[in-house]
Amino acid sequence: MNTLPNRYWTRSDAFQGLWSSLENHARTPLRITELFEDPNRMQQFMAEGAGLELDFSKTPVTPDILSELVQLAEAAGLDAARQALLSGKPVNHTEARPALHTLLRAPEGEPVMVEGTDARAEVRAALEKMERFVSALHAGEMKGATGEPIRDVVSIGIGGSFLGPKVAVDALRPQWVDQVRVHFVSNVDGNDLYWTLKDLNPATTLFIIQSKSFTTQETLLNARSALDWLADAGIKGDAISAHLAGVTANGDKALAFGLPETSIFPMWDWVGGRYSLWSAIGLPIACQVGMPVFRQLLAGARAMDEHFASAPADRNLPVLLGMLGVWYQNFLEYESEAVIPYDQTLADLTAHLQQLDMESNGKSVDRDGNPVRVATGAVLWGGPGTNGQHAYHQLIHQGTRKIAVNFILARKPVHPLTHHHDYLISNCLAQAQALMVGRPLEATGNPHRVIPGNRPSHLISLPQLDAFHLGALIALYEHKVFVQALIWDINAFDQWGVELGKELSDNLLPALQGNGDVSGLDPSTAWQVRRYRGA
Repeated sequence: MNTLPNRYWTRSDAFQGLWSSLENHARTPLRITELFEDPNRMQQFMAEGAGLELDFSKTPVTPDILSELVQLAEAAGLDAARQALLSGKPVNHTEARPALHTLLRAPEGEPVMVEGTDARAEVRAALEKMERFVSALHAGEMKGATGEPIRDVVSIGIGGSFLGPKVAVDALRPQWVDQVRVHFVSNVDGNDLYWTLKDLNPATTLFIIQSKSFTTQETLLNARSALDWLADAGIKGDAISAHLAGVTANGDKALAFGLPETSIFPMWDWVGGRYSLWSAIGLPIACQVGMPVFRQLLAGARAMDEHFASAPADRNLPVLLGMLGVWYQNFLEYESEAVIPYDQTLADLTAHLQQLDMESNGKSVDRDGNPVRVATGAVLWGGPGTNGQHAYHQLIHQGTRKIAVNFILARKPVHPLTHHHDYLISNCLAQAQALMVGRPLEATGNPHRVIPGNRPSHLISLPQLDAFHLGALIALYEHKVFVQALIWDINAFDQWGVELGKELSDNLLPALQGNGDVSGLDPSTAWQVRRYRGA
């Protein structure tokens, strides 16, 4: 029986009064362009932290609204909740665990005890083990069964074991080493594994099997098929261990699977999967860019942690980003949120943020188990600019749905085609401007060409897309999710909603393979099973 408190903070009596006041503000229409009549607007609606800048001047937010949004976060217990998170209290009360992903990138300091073990020392040891592994790989000292150096690393994992590492590897392409190429396989769909392996050499390929529990259905099926691929090339028995590594909290299962103990890296219950790229789950990142660059990624995230911990709430990027989302969703009734990075190497960022946001805050009961009374979790979607301008931007500009937009850009390119970057940035800024100003009927004479405008966006800008600023960017969104969970009084660190589908899939598999009875299934599912078996 869980005897932990449901929260380590209290909500003040002022919270409901502030909520009601914000509801009143929301009833008064605002024209964003008119808000710029205030000569101090840019100064008030810009904030900086960990090298990132947030421009939220193109939002339907007045100084009074901003002040009350910040006060709402404080009235919800921001200071105490943040302290509980960062100090390792078990804020994930439904699973009786802390959420110590910030410890993975923390500086050296006093021991942090979790269930009698110094978690800080374990993190340090894991990083040192990663350092030795990556150094051997890049030096050509890591050899396969035939004695040839490993040249390709295939990371097998799904969810948090895939999305965050994939974003970082793609985004940090300028720092890729020449000695190795990292590939990712996540989907149980055989297309993913088959086409990834098709042109690889089994003798020079290493698989990193990433599963916190080492029971993930998709990951283990892909891993077994990878072993078959090696066996078909004559790499069998004890020889296969030279081609395997893993990251898991269940070392016994990894050993039983055949992974060598020296190549098993730890995971911990106090790190959620969607927050785990900073741990050994980030080993594929380090394999592709090297440990010095990986440590820069951690340093950027740490800088954002320190900003979140110390910056005043009205200058605090995660607080501001989180409260803007609350304003849009709970008061202005916006239906979704688009994340549009104007950087092709961040093409998969939205997918990672979808898991981070929607798995964390897609909850329907509060921390006491009572039904929530407001909308929780953002419907988050998007993709890289300028591609989106030729796909979904039409809906954002002229559609009837209310969509808040996050633009992301790097001011300095990491490639030599600077004239391309000029075009890229001009498009990003133009889209934000067009959303705000629109085009009225008197300017077009044609109702089909009217663009309503007054549609909000904010812009997160980086000096350039490097490991440090990427780390800060991802950590910004992690803390933004926590701030919103605080307002909604939900647990951002469990994900019970994904379990039922897994259980039903396990039950359905025998029926699909022709060995199970379908009489207990609902008619629709039973029909689909019979249809599949007859295909």
